[in-house]
Amino acid sequence: MPSALPEGEPVPEDGSLPAAALAELGQRPFGFYLHVPFCRVRCGYCDFNTYTAEELGPGVSRATFADQAVAEVRRARQVLGDVDLPVQTVFVGGGTPTLLEPEALGAVLAAIDEEFGLAAGAEVTTEANPDSVDLDRLERLRTAGFTRVSFGMQSSVRHVLAVLDRTHDPERVPGVVAAARAAGFDQVSLDLIYGTPGESAADWAASLDAALACAPDHVSAYSLIVEEGTALARRVRRGELPMPDEDDLADKYVQADEALTAAGLGWYEVSNWARDDDARCRHNIGYWTGGDWWGVGPGAHSHVGGVRWWNVKHPVAYAERIRGERTPAQGREVLDAETRRLERVLLEVRLREGLPVAVAPATGAIPTLVADGLVLDPAEQGDRVVLTRRGRLLADAVVRDLLG
Repeated sequence: MPSALPEGEPVPEDGSLPAAALAELGQRPFGFYLHVPFCRVRCGYCDFNTYTAEELGPGVSRATFADQAVAEVRRARQVLGDVDLPVQTVFVGGGTPTLLEPEALGAVLAAIDEEFGLAAGAEVTTEANPDSVDLDRLERLRTAGFTRVSFGMQSSVRHVLAVLDRTHDPERVPGVVAAARAAGFDQVSLDLIYGTPGESAADWAASLDAALACAPDHVSAYSLIVEEGTALARRVRRGELPMPDEDDLADKYVQADEALTAAGLGWYEVSNWARDDDARCRHNIGYWTGGDWWGVGPGAHSHVGGVRWWNVKHPVAYAERIRGERTPAQGREVLDAETRRLERVLLEVRLREGLPVAVAPATGAIPTLVADGLVLDPAEQGDRVVLTRRGRLLADAVVRDLLG
């Protein structure tokens, strides 16, 4: 099964939040995340909270999911009160969100708009597998209000996709990107994974070339992580596949950064590159900079004013909570000021704008990080800690030093 949720502390039956958290509403951008937990097949490397049709119990179906999500949106309005809170971003992830009909996803988006109001120019993203959409579905998604689509390309090389248990035809990717353009999407993003066992440098170069040939506005490139409990981890444990090699991963990151930069996409977070500032994923920036968001759906996480909570994991349990008009939240944690500061270090140092020096607990470590070529001189970066390319490769070590 996918990764377990933390225990946390109990959530009030009505899902109410502390007054101190509610008092911070409106001070930061507010967004919604919708988790659609359905997949046709389970990819071998994936530990997300997803379920195939065979794994779903009674009381759950794709046909009823949107109604449940709408009910949680209505609950969010009740919990957050009548404060003016225009939604800046909506992100629909999974799973495979586009297994739902576009009109079903549109119904959830409409409920968000009715309850909170979508801000002018709101970014509204859905993830999509290349084999789950065509021009008709993309046009219907655009009509429903989606402005951005992120395709799970992962690789253009068939034997690499086979190791990942990805079933889409890589030759479909250029076509669905063109269809998204024709449908009127403002932004198109591609997700890539590097470091799959058996992937050569030439394979990775071919995937980068294929992605760039599609002229995306945004590319995310993530190193493969072998997560416990996945089919891939079992194959590695049995000796059928090797673990990803750290040096190989580093080489492929540099390879990606060079290719994407040469094509005019600049890094703005360690694993993300964009054509320009407008093409950056504003929803994810909200995560990385301590924004507020409400997560809808099984296992979805939320954060408001220093309170983080997460929903029950299984779609059956989620549906039962919604039908019983109870909060779907399973547990939560209230973050103190120091924990929030430490999380700023963990996340903001990964951004192109860097971390304000004043936020780092161990500022005495910065001169050594500069001397080691891991960060730029803060005096030349507006008193911010900004990673070099080498620092991006060793970002975890930089964070450890900054935390002391």
